[in-house]
Amino acid sequence: MNFRKHRRENLEISMTPMVDVVLCLLIFFMVTTTFSRYSELQIQLPEAKGQETLEKHMIEINVDPEGNYYVNQHQVVNRTMEMLKKAILDAAKGKDKPTLVIAADQNATHQAVINVLDAAKQLDFIHVTFATKTSPESQE
Repeated sequence: MNFRKHRRENLEISMTPMVDVVLCLLIFFMVTTTFSRYSELQIQLPEAKGQETLEKHMIEINVDPEGNYYVNQHQVVNRTMEMLKKAILDAAKGKDKPTLVIAADQNATHQAVINVLDAAKQLDFIHVTFATKTSPESQE
């Protein structure tokens, strides 16, 4: 008979499965949160055949073919995002929840229009629309 005491092995909790689960959760949350940022900016696109709506709380932002910005007919000094945001905030003073109307030239770059949308998002403007002109055929 063997009456010697058997040594018990020390029990360890393996950290590898827990690290795997945490990394999977991290990847899951990173992927799902990138989809939600695209729905932050609500844009209402106007139809070309609709009637003109006149709102008293409007800020008109024009983009010319060279990429220059004009906020309520005043040219933004340089094309930086900070100056564009400052011009929009100056135009919005005293207006309650103004609507931004983006009137971009058909030859303006896509990046110039995206810069205006990005500035609107950073300043928490949620009412954004695009100006269009009606074609002579649709006025009948």
